[in-house]
Amino acid sequence: MASLTDHLADLVADADAVILFSPTASFHDRFTDVDDGDDDTDIIVAAPDDDVGAERFVELPLPFRDVRDRIRFGIEGAMDADLLTEGDEVVCVVSVFEGESDAVVRVTVDETAESGIYDLFVDSRADPGVIRDVFEVAIELGKKGQKGKPVGALFVVGDAGKVMNKSRALSYNPFEKSHVHVGDPIVNVMLKEFSRLDGAFVVSDSGKIVSAYRYLEPAAEGVDIPKGLGARHMAGGAITRDTNATAIVLSESDGLVRAFKGGRLVLEIDPEEY
Repeated sequence: MASLTDHLADLVADADAVILFSPTASFHDRFTDVDDGDDDTDIIVAAPDDDVGAERFVELPLPFRDVRDRIRFGIEGAMDADLLTEGDEVVCVVSVFEGESDAVVRVTVDETAESGIYDLFVDSRADPGVIRDVFEVAIELGKKGQKGKPVGALFVVGDAGKVMNKSRALSYNPFEKSHVHVGDPIVNVMLKEFSRLDGAFVVSDSGKIVSAYRYLEPAAEGVDIPKGLGARHMAGGAITRDTNATAIVLSESDGLVRAFKGGRLVLEIDPEEY
C-alpha cells in the first residue's frame, strides 16, 4: 500500500505552504527534497522544539491532542511570524495516530485564524499547560455561568510573588494553607464557586492557587483597553504591565473571555464559539 510520502509531489502541488507538525528528521528531509523543485511552496515546521533545523519554525508549547486545535494553533503561529497571510492555501501534515505523520488537511487561511490564542500561550512565564487549564475554566464559566446567571472573573497567572505584592486581600483567603492546583476537576469546581465573589484569583507559574479575593492595585495609567470595558479589565491589563503575569478575564456584561499580556489585550473570544 502506498504511504503518505509516495504522494508528496501531488499533495503540495499549488499550495502556498506546507506545515509539518512535529516531523521526524527523515520525514522532513523527504518533504524538503520534493519541495526543491518548487520555489513557491514554503515548508514550515510546527513542533515543541526545532529538532530538524527547519528554516521556518513555529513553536508548539502544548501537545494539542485535538488535531483541529493543533492545526489552528500552528496556522496562527505561522501568521504571527509572517510566514502565512490571509488567502494562502496551506497543506497541514499531522499525526492522528501514534507514529509518523499519517494525515493531510488542506486549509485556506482566513481572517478568523488570528484569534490571539497563539499569543496567549507562547513566551509566557507560567507553564503553558497551566494557562490552558485556567483558560478552560474561564471558557466553561462563560458558557454556563454561576447557577445559570452570567458571572465575571479575573485570573492572574504567573509571577505570583510580584502579583501578591501589588494587591491586597479583600477577604479571608481560602487557599492560604492549601496546596491545590488548577486543572484538578474538584479544584476547578471550587474556582467556579468562588468566582461569584469579588477579587482576583492568583495562580503560580506551576498552577498552584495562591489566593482568591485579591484586589489588584497597579496604577492604570498607560494601559490601553477597548472602550466599554470596566475596572476588572483595567486591573487585568495593568497587573500584566507591571509583572510577568498573564491575566484572563471573563466579562459579566458581554460574556467574552479576554486575555492580557505585557499590558495589552492579546485575546478576545466568545466562549460559545470556542
